[in-house]
Order: sequence, then structure tokens, then C-alpha cells
Amino acid sequence: MEDVFILGGLRSHIGLKNGIFQCVQPELLGAEVLRHLIEKYEIDKIDEIICGNAVGTGGNITRLMTLTAGIESEVPAFTVDMQCASAMMSLDIAFSKIKSGQCDLIIAGGFESSSLQPIRTYHKNDKRYNINNPNYTVAQFSPDDNSENSMLEGAERVAKLYKIEKAELDYWVKESHRRAKNTREEKFLEDIIFPINSNTYDEGIRDKMSQRLLDRIPSILGKGSITNAANSCLINDGASFLILCSKKYLENTKKNPKAKVINSCTIGTKPQLSPTSAIKAMEKILEIEKLNYMDISAIEFNEAFAVIDVLFQRKYPELVDRYNIFGGALAYGHPYGASGAIIALHLLKALEKTNGRYGICSIAAAGGLGSALLIERV
Repeated sequence: MEDVFILGGLRSHIGLKNGIFQCVQPELLGAEVLRHLIEKYEIDKIDEIICGNAVGTGGNITRLMTLTAGIESEVPAFTVDMQCASAMMSLDIAFSKIKSGQCDLIIAGGFESSSLQPIRTYHKNDKRYNINNPNYTVAQFSPDDNSENSMLEGAERVAKLYKIEKAELDYWVKESHRRAKNTREEKFLEDIIFPINSNTYDEGIRDKMSQRLLDRIPSILGKGSITNAANSCLINDGASFLILCSKKYLENTKKNPKAKVINSCTIGTKPQLSPTSAIKAMEKILEIEKLNYMDISAIEFNEAFAVIDVLFQRKYPELVDRYNIFGGALAYGHPYGASGAIIALHLLKALEKTNGRYGICSIAAAGGLGSALLIERV
């Protein structure tokens, strides 16, 4: 079995829906980042490109993106849709293909444009068709639930089940924006960000996320609920890719990797409580590798909801200073198909900043799925 390494990676800035990338087709956004990544790392032979995309136009949009980027037609490419975990699953597949000896170098990640998300309509013969409201934006993830707010309702269920208070969520909203603001001012992530043009920036970071503002934000799900637009991630556009390669490739090219991929895993849990799957995926991969959570120097969770932060803080209070040290998706945003690769990139930088050894990133996905990646800095 081949050892698998991460040579490097790159992401775009993360834009708000109808913001800085509002008119940029997802395949064009992805192609710009992909081209620059290949140039930066001087890659001349790619075995395969695997990317996540959740709300695009459908078809094999990754193939369209790679051809748009000018990649040779001989390089195969395919798209993964695991919703929020799409990019993480792309990394998982790339890891497995290289480890099994099928490939030596794969570019994996994801790209998304929520701004240009197509309008979907059920067929009139589908029992879910509603003549008064035939369009939908959220796919059905569970046979028991077809709500447009299924993810928000899942976060609310978790908050109620674990008796989470709004004040606990507010803390993490402020903390995420504070950490992201400080990171931007330190310019520590600049070497992993490709600015599409001079006007792009991480659009979701708020310099002044105050308690006074949080107290004015109404709940989304009505009276008695605590889920709101601040403690839930925003809707975003963005692209992110990593280069995974074999030890043989490194020996042949004399290139130096950033990290070794130790393992990846995917778990399932109750669809109605999908935010809980991020911690469960992390715990499973640590169990597989017989590592203790105290062995982990840096931890990145996709911060789709602040309830995920609270669950982590309650269970591992001694690890909070290693958790999302640059801020999370509450500040940066969550371009669904790209987020797994974004947090993997941030994890690489977190290990660099802390001079740590092991790092883990984990993401919860619609339908009660969780995916995690364990790496070792080299």
C-alpha cells in the first residue's frame, strides 16, 4: 500500500451569495483556482481530478471545469455530491486511489456557486409537486423529512436535545469572527488564497460582531427557537483544491510535501441530528488509528452551526485552543461543495502555525453523514 501525501493546495476567497462572485459561473471560478494551483506547484502530469459540487447545474460539472481550465482532455475528472461533505469525500476517494496504487497524483477538492444555483422543480407526477409552489432549493435527505429548512431544524433539535443556551452559541459566533479577523490582519493564510481579482476578499468576516447585534437578530424558526442567521453559516461561493500524491511521485520529482495523509473515514448517524456527526467522525478515525484526542495538535471542524462548537467545547474543553484557530464557517462561510477542502487547507496552516504533528478535520453533512481526515505534518 502506497503512502499518500499532500503536496499543497489553494482556495479562492469566499464570497457571500450574490456578493463578489455573483455573476461568476462555478466552473469558471474553479478553473481560475485550478490553473493557478497547477502553475504554483509546477504539476505536469495529473492522473485524475475529483471535485465536490452540491448545488450546481448538474451533470459532470468537474469535467466541464477542468476542460475550462485548459486541462488536457486525456485527464479524467468526475463530480462528487455528498452535499456539505462533497469535497471531503473527494479527498477520501483520492486518498484511497493513491493508497491502492491506482494513481500517483490526484487533484481533489470542490467548488460552488450558491449565487447561480439553478431553480429546481419537481415533475408534476411526483407526489412532492405542489402546483402553488413547485420550486425547491433543498433536496430531500431523509424519507421522514422534506422540509426546506431541514438543516436548520436539525441544528435546533440538537440545541434542544443537549439543552444548549443561546448565550453559548453567541460566544462562538463572536469568537469565530474575532479569530478570522485577527487571522486576516496577520495575513497568515495569504499563501493559500488565490485572489480571482483585486476586489475579492473573504466577504463574510465581520470586524465588529457584538453582543448588541446578536441580541437583535431574530430566530429563523419562530418563537421559542434559538437558531438564527448569526449562529448558522451563511450561503456562499468559493473553490478549493489540494494536490494528493504518492511517495513514488515525490521521489521521482524531488518535491517536498506539506503533510502525510494517515487515514480518512465516513460515518452515518440520525439524519434528524446531522450536526452531531462531525464529532462522531473525528472519534471514529482516532479510534481506528489508536490515537488519543490529546495527540492532536490542530482541529478543524466545518462550523456550519454554532451548536457544533458547543458540543465540541463541552466534550473537549481542554482542546478549545487547538480548535478552528483561524475562525470557522460562521465567519468565512460555507460554499457547500468546497468546504471540506477549505478546512483541510486551514488545517495544514494550523499545523504550520503551531508546529504541530497530527491534525484532524471533520465535517457534518445533510442526511446524517460525517467525514473526517487525519494528517501528519512532515
